[in-house]
Amino acid sequence: MSVNVEPAPSPTPPAAVPALEVRGLVKHYPGVKALDGVDLVVRPHEVLGLAGENGAGKSTLLKALVGLVRPDAGEIWVRGEKVRLKSVVDAADHGIGMVFQEQSLVPNLTAAENIVLGAEGAGVRRGVYRWDTMRRLAQAQLDKIGSHIDPLARTDTLSFADRQMVEIAKVLRIEERTSHPPVIILDEPTSVLESKEIETLFTQVRRLREFASVIFVSHRLDEVLDVCDRVTVLRGGQSVGDVPTAGAAPAELHRMMIGSTGNDDHYHDTAIERPEQEGEPLLSVRGLAGKTFRDVSFDVRPGEILGIVGVHGSGREDVCRALFGAEPTTAGEALLAGKKLDLSDTRAACAAGVGYVPAERKIEGMVGPMSVADNMTLAKQKSRCVGPLVSPRKQATLVDRWIDRLSIRTPQRSTAIQRLSGGNQQKVVLARWLVADDVRLLLLDHPTRGLDVGARSEVYRLMRELANNGVATVLLADSLEEAIGMADRIVVMSDGRITAEVGCPSGNKPTPLDLVKEMV
Repeated sequence: MSVNVEPAPSPTPPAAVPALEVRGLVKHYPGVKALDGVDLVVRPHEVLGLAGENGAGKSTLLKALVGLVRPDAGEIWVRGEKVRLKSVVDAADHGIGMVFQEQSLVPNLTAAENIVLGAEGAGVRRGVYRWDTMRRLAQAQLDKIGSHIDPLARTDTLSFADRQMVEIAKVLRIEERTSHPPVIILDEPTSVLESKEIETLFTQVRRLREFASVIFVSHRLDEVLDVCDRVTVLRGGQSVGDVPTAGAAPAELHRMMIGSTGNDDHYHDTAIERPEQEGEPLLSVRGLAGKTFRDVSFDVRPGEILGIVGVHGSGREDVCRALFGAEPTTAGEALLAGKKLDLSDTRAACAAGVGYVPAERKIEGMVGPMSVADNMTLAKQKSRCVGPLVSPRKQATLVDRWIDRLSIRTPQRSTAIQRLSGGNQQKVVLARWLVADDVRLLLLDHPTRGLDVGARSEVYRLMRELANNGVATVLLADSLEEAIGMADRIVVMSDGRITAEVGCPSGNKPTPLDLVKEMV
């Protein structure tokens, strides 16, 4: 049932021609209808939020708007003109550009080179770059969004947040192709940013409104309400509502997304009394050191969820990777149930009962052309992780059970995982270690990144279930609130070292401010 909400008064007069309009867009894939008559209106100089569960059709809609997907039916209108977008270049010529969730910059080029890359004639004379012109053009774009990045800095020396600013500056160059303000699409721009970086991004998004329209996509509903003027909600490939953000609550959007009321504090477990973990540690880390961390020591007991928090560059991600043998170490050791872990080999870690869900799922967490079933059962292997453990019949039964349990939206288990939405891909990667019932230690690097509210709640429930079954978990959470709600204990990292340890017993949780004080 569709939910119709009267839109808020727009700063643009109602009679103004929309910057972008979608009418009845339809797109079929084998076995699934990704878009089922979607309608969307983007007004001039507004920030429009786009919300929906994984598989609701957001990714397909965005791809259609930038010419990566040809819709089967429906219309796209730009400034009152009906258009057929056949490619990214075609979309750019009509003033539509997108900053993708996976960054597309060339790492060994400067920020300026990346910004002008593909712009014909920009800083180029007779096939040779003119650095003064190129720098001036890049600086103008960076100034426009309020960024202080040095345009001559190599991109691979910039933080993720700064690279994102370069992406936005690069996309803004499409305004040179058209006579009207552009439409900029930001796909999950905050997914790997820290809180201060998110605040900076929001400031720059609000500046974008002055000379562009923005479509802002995020699973974090509080962020959508904070930075957007209006939100369009998708469910099952259809537009089900249009909500002004003034006075709206995350629970209202969640109800529209899934048809029921959500709980903003879905990660909190204050109603769940979990026994205090006692006995000998399952994991003991002593004096571990690597390129970005040093002298790291901590224990994790069976059934305990240990959160590791820290600002960008604290080294916590590399500690997690090192425990799986994916990051070189220079000193120290890790013991699992009293036996020394081989930290130089991921296969050895897997054989010892260590599971790892990486943050970069497309690069490290999955094999794109392989099926959902094969990706899910990669870890269900014998002692050296060589050769399948289950028969095709048993694999099908096992995979179908977890597809149903995690609500993974896929046409069938044989579908290539690369054809799924990002959130459903993440569910498959997580399910791999739920299927591998010999896992004793689970390393989770932002396991809920890119998941909608309902899927996150299911992941939290499964994490607690695994903990209750004795699995030790190291959690790098997506937010301080998530870490506080899920962890039994938290260690704080800063500048590559552990600086504090904070208890998180049920009913006596610390506040985010308590952790921030230890992080700075």
